[in-house]
Amino acid sequence: MSESITIRRPDDWHVHLRDGAMLEAVVPYTARQFARAIVMPNLTPPVTTVAAAQAYRERIRAAVPDGMTFEPLMTCYLTDNTDPEELRRGFEQGVFTAAKLYPAGATTNSDSGVTDVTNIRQALEAMAGIGMPLCVHGEVTSDDIDIFDREAVFIEHILAPLLDDLPQLKVIFEHITTSEAVAFVERAGERVAATITPQHLHINRNAMLVGGIRPHAYCLPVAKREAHRLELRRAATSGSPKFFLGTDSAPHERHAKESACGCAGIFNAPFALESYLAVFEEEGALEHFEGFASLHGPAFYNLPVNEETVTLERRAHDVMDRIEIADTELVPFHAGQSLDWRFAG
Repeated sequence: MSESITIRRPDDWHVHLRDGAMLEAVVPYTARQFARAIVMPNLTPPVTTVAAAQAYRERIRAAVPDGMTFEPLMTCYLTDNTDPEELRRGFEQGVFTAAKLYPAGATTNSDSGVTDVTNIRQALEAMAGIGMPLCVHGEVTSDDIDIFDREAVFIEHILAPLLDDLPQLKVIFEHITTSEAVAFVERAGERVAATITPQHLHINRNAMLVGGIRPHAYCLPVAKREAHRLELRRAATSGSPKFFLGTDSAPHERHAKESACGCAGIFNAPFALESYLAVFEEEGALEHFEGFASLHGPAFYNLPVNEETVTLERRAHDVMDRIEIADTELVPFHAGQSLDWRFAG
C-alpha cells in the first residue's frame, strides 16, 4: 500500500473566489494546492468586460500569500448583450481564458445571465472562430422542470442542438451530475469535455435530505440519485481525457447557508485534493489520478502542464467543523469527518 503519491501540480478548472474580504480569506486555500484556476465571473456586478477581468485578476493576485505561486485564469460572464468584439479582444490579449454561460437564474448571481442561447449566437460564433472555450452551467431554469431533471433537459433542448449547429465550438460542460451528462460527453467529439466536483463524487441527494434539511450539502446543480454518483465516479477514474478536476468550490458564510433560504454552494477548497484522492483510492484507480488532476485540463485548454509537483501522504486527519474568517464562519466540505490523505506540499 502506497504511503504517498506525487503528481504534477494540478489546476482547478472551476472555482469561485468571490471578492473583498471573502476573496482574501479563501484564495490561500486554492493557491496552496493549485497552480492555476479558472475563476468564475459571477460577482455583483458580473465580470463582463476586459477591464473588469483585469481588475479582478489583480485583486486575486494581491490576495495570494507570499511564497505561493498561483495564476488566476479569467472568464467573461455572458449576457444577452455580450459584444463579440469584447470577447475577441480579451481572448487575444490573454485576459479571458474562456467565457461562461449561465442560464439566467440558474445559480448564485446568475440573474444577469443568458435568457435564450439564440441571443448570444454572434458571440458563440466569434468564440468558435478564435478557439475560445465556452464553460457551461448546464441546467434549464423553467419552473415546470423538476430540479433533478434540469441537467438532462438542458442537454436535450439546448446543448446538443447548439453543438450540432456549431460543432467547432469548444465546450466544457461544468460540474456534471448525471449519467446522461457522462454519456453525452463520452459520445461527443474531441471539442467537448467536462469537469467533476469532489462533492458529486462523494454524496448523493440523501446527504441533503435524510435526517433533516442539511444546507451544507446543498449546491447547484444539486446532487442526484446514487446511480448518477456511481457513474460520475466511473467517468472521473476511467482515465478518459474528457473528464478533469473542477472543484466548483463556492464559499458562503455559515449564516447564509443556514438561513430560511440557504445559498447553494459547497466550500471544498481546504481539502480538495484529499477529497478527490479518496475517491480514486476507493475505486482502485490511483494510476489515473494525475491525469484527472493535472494533465487532462491543460491539454483541453491548450496550456502547458505545470513543471512542479505536489505530494500527498497517507496520514489520517480530522476536518475542522468550521473555519473562522474575520467576523464570520465558513463550513468546509467533509466538516467533522476524517480523511486518510493529507496534502504535504
